[in-house]
Amino acid sequence: MRDNTEDFRRLFLSGVPLMDVRAPVEYTKGAFPAACNRPLMNDDERQQVGTTYKQRGQEAAIALGHKLVSGAIKQTRIDAWVAQTQAHPEGYLYCFRGGLRSQLVQQWLREAGVEYPRVIGGYKAMRRFLIDSLDQSIEQRPLMLVAGLTGTGKTEVISALGNSLDLEGHAHHRGSSFGRHATAQPTQINFENQLAIEALKVTATGAQSLVLEDEGRMVGSCSVPLNLYRAMQEAPLVWLEDSQENRISRILADYVTDMHVEFAELHADPEQAFAAFSEYLLNSLLRIRKRLGGEQHQALDALMQEALAEQQRSGDESLHRAWIKGLLENYYDPMYAYQRESKQARVVFSGNQAEIIEYLADLAINIQHGA
Repeated sequence: MRDNTEDFRRLFLSGVPLMDVRAPVEYTKGAFPAACNRPLMNDDERQQVGTTYKQRGQEAAIALGHKLVSGAIKQTRIDAWVAQTQAHPEGYLYCFRGGLRSQLVQQWLREAGVEYPRVIGGYKAMRRFLIDSLDQSIEQRPLMLVAGLTGTGKTEVISALGNSLDLEGHAHHRGSSFGRHATAQPTQINFENQLAIEALKVTATGAQSLVLEDEGRMVGSCSVPLNLYRAMQEAPLVWLEDSQENRISRILADYVTDMHVEFAELHADPEQAFAAFSEYLLNSLLRIRKRLGGEQHQALDALMQEALAEQQRSGDESLHRAWIKGLLENYYDPMYAYQRESKQARVVFSGNQAEIIEYLADLAINIQHGA
C-alpha cells in the first residue's frame, strides 16, 4: 500500500484525484478541483451524529454513526468507494481533519480488499496550506497589474503570459455589471482554493513575478483575498489601449455572441434560451440605471430591445453595437477615466495588446535574472 501523505504541494501540483468523504453540505461549501464527493454520511446522518456528540459524547456518536451507516446503506457506500479507487488508483481520500471518518473509510475499504491511502490532516490542513502558500507567493514576488478601458482585452493579455493569475477566470465572472455567466459563480472557498493552486503552479515554474488584471475587491460575488488585494493597491500598472471599434467588437463577442451560446447550452428550447439571454442583458443594464440616469437608461434600453428583436428575427447581432457604444461613452469610459487619473502615478507603461504582452514578458525575464 502507498503511504498516507501530507505532501500537499505534490498533491496540488500534480492534480492527484482526491476522494472527499465528508458530507455533501461540507463538500458544497468548499472543496478542491481534483476532488469528488463520496461521503461516509449524508447530511442528515452527519447532523444526527453531531447532535449526539454534543449531548452524549464521542462514544455515543460513533455508535450512532455505525447504526445509521450499516447494512445495505453501508454496502452501497463501500461499492462507491471501491469504484472510485479502481477508477483512480493513484488517488487519496480525506475527511475534514484526517481523523475518524477517513480512517473508518480506509478500514472498510481494507475489509473489502482495497488498500487506499489518506491525506494526513485532511481538508483542514490542505486548506491551510493553500492559504499560506498564496500569501507566500504574494509576499515573495512583485505584482504587476494590467489596467485599461472596458473591452481592451485585458483577459487576453493575462492568458498570454506564463506568470499570471486569472482572477476573473477563477471567479467565473468578468468583473463588471454585465460580467456574470449563465452558470453560477463558485463558492468563496472554491474561488480561493483554485486561485491558490494556480499561484502554486505558476511559482513552481520559477516565476519571480506575478501579473493580474486590475480588479476591485469583489469580482461578482467572489472577494479577492485580503492580503492579495492589499498588495494590488500598491502594485504598478500597465495601461492597455485599443480603438473604440475593436473594443465594441470584443464586448459584442463576450456579452452577446458568447452569452447567447451559454444560455443555449443550458436550455434545450431555443425560445427559452433566448428569453433567458435577453433577461440577462436587460437586467444587467437595469442594475446601472441610477448611475446612467433615467433618460440615458431609457435610450440604451430601447436600443437593446431593438437589437434583441432583430437578433431573434434574423440572427443579425450588428444592432447591438449601438447600445454597446452608448454604454462605453456614457458609463464605462468616464468611470475608467477617473480611475486612470487616480492611479496615474502607478502607471509604468502604456501600449496596445502586443506591446503590453512584450513589455510584461521582457519584465518577467529581467526579474528572473535579477536585472
